[in-house]
Amino acid sequence: MAAPIETDIHQKALFLLREDAKKIEQLIGVQLANLTLPKCPLYEEVLDTQMFGLSREIDFAVRVGLIYREDGQQILHELEQKLADLYTILLES
Repeated sequence: MAAPIETDIHQKALFLLREDAKKIEQLIGVQLANLTLPKCPLYEEVLDTQMFGLSREIDFAVRVGLIYREDGQQILHELEQKLADLYTILLES
């Protein structure tokens, strides 16, 4: 059984990573709300950079044992799905 402090650190790491994922979701939401430009390369670059940064944060957290790899993969998968939805909408418009 994990010690209480280990559980607290694990939960805090997951919370912080999910908060960073929410910030990227907000960027996606802004893009969905402002579909005046069908595709904005600069915006795509920002999203790609943010996604890469989050993946590196998750990789670090996994490597130091703060979170389980499966938890990190789930965070990325959910965010990638939202990005895929955004690109589908952009391609249809």
